[in-house]
Amino acid sequence: MRRTSARGSDTAGGERVLILSAGVGSGHNSAAAAVHQACAARADIAEVQVLDVLDVSSVLYRTLLGKGYFVLVEGLPWLVEWGYDISNPPFRRRGPIDPWTQVNAAPVIRAIKRFRPTAIVCTHFLPAQLLASLLLRGVIDAKTAVVTTDYDFQGLWLTGAFHMIFVAREEGRVELMALGLPPDRVAATGIPITKQLNPATARDANEPPMLLISAGATGGDYAFSVVRQTMHMRSAFTATVVCGHNDALRQRIEQLVAPAGDRYRVLGFTAEMPQLLRRADLFVGKPGGLSASECMAAGLPMVLVNPIPGQEVRNGDYLMEQGAAVRCNTAATIGWKIDEVLREPDRLQRMQAAAWRTGRPDAAADVLTGLLDGPSRPLVVTRAAQRTILAASEQRVIATDLTGPSSLVRLVDSAAGSTVALLQAEELGDLQKRYATPNGDLVLRRGQAPLLLRWEERRLLRAMLRGDDALPVRVVGLSAPPRVLPG
Repeated sequence: MRRTSARGSDTAGGERVLILSAGVGSGHNSAAAAVHQACAARADIAEVQVLDVLDVSSVLYRTLLGKGYFVLVEGLPWLVEWGYDISNPPFRRRGPIDPWTQVNAAPVIRAIKRFRPTAIVCTHFLPAQLLASLLLRGVIDAKTAVVTTDYDFQGLWLTGAFHMIFVAREEGRVELMALGLPPDRVAATGIPITKQLNPATARDANEPPMLLISAGATGGDYAFSVVRQTMHMRSAFTATVVCGHNDALRQRIEQLVAPAGDRYRVLGFTAEMPQLLRRADLFVGKPGGLSASECMAAGLPMVLVNPIPGQEVRNGDYLMEQGAAVRCNTAATIGWKIDEVLREPDRLQRMQAAAWRTGRPDAAADVLTGLLDGPSRPLVVTRAAQRTILAASEQRVIATDLTGPSSLVRLVDSAAGSTVALLQAEELGDLQKRYATPNGDLVLRRGQAPLLLRWEERRLLRAMLRGDDALPVRVVGLSAPPRVLPG
């Protein structure tokens, strides 16, 4: 997926926004499309480009990442769950990009250099990890944002350099601050979804409830069992079944529901999904991050079936915690579970109200505002600080509890007030020897005995200074709990 749009000449010289995604499932690209749409509402953006990094990768790399994931989901779900858990600790991977990924990243780097972005938004962790390397090497000088696409934060998304991280909910923001990340670099915006410009269609209280049964974009076979179970329900209802790109599934379901007359409407892949979400009373399907966010923004409660182990199970936990969803753990009880909700109109209304409260329809616009109006220098997390964060996470210790040489300190830009580095306390030694001021702060300078500095310190200085010769910073410890700013 590669899309470029330019604004009129009145915006010449404005922001050039590059949106990087990866087509592992449809959610990451959907979030990228939502940010692309939000760019049109800002007069300060001159040009936008969306790039699916897998589109410019080798066929083998694209197949293994794009299709291989769903093969595992269908055949070895326990392995998917294991993979999620093993990659969840923050900064478990701290080394350089592996050679195979590096080779496949070369076309992406060329695309970045051709476009010359002033801001880059990543809706997948693969390009986010690449951008961290480019920032630290001085290859790019664009503001970079990491935008997560599930309700639970996964440590795999954390990188060693970025400008902003946007998470789906406040708990994720609190978690990252507990690990030591500064509050000025993390925002809870929600998951970006495409905004519907037409007014919502009011649900008709005189009509029987409408179920929206979704098989997902790829058309999961689980939808056949769901539809079959609804045929045993006693409550009055109508149902629209969306089968995605799976034509064989659509034909099977059409044959199954043929005796039910016009109670069921069966569709393949459809562009009507936003309208269907607003007309339906109850969604039945998987709790993918984007699907769930779209339902919440439409005030549409969910009946969760067949979640992918890992992120979708956690998405479902959050939705149930908010009162906006129920989950079916066995195919045999799906019809009964839906009946239980429909037989209690008050319960359905409470779930709809909970969905409205949970929805974040302006997430994409909030991401752009947070990035473009946010700090101009990146935040650099040194590898020593990454080791500390990983160890603290595994020991269930928060950053403010750490003491001694391995505790964390922040360097704060004295003029802008933004945090520019997170490092171990013992790493301050060389910096204080060379750059200390009488009041205990530092003035970092370019070219001041660079060969005497360690490699990590040289990399840190290059990323923080950017094009400047000097940068005054304050040293701030984490001995007191960070102040939680409004999300």
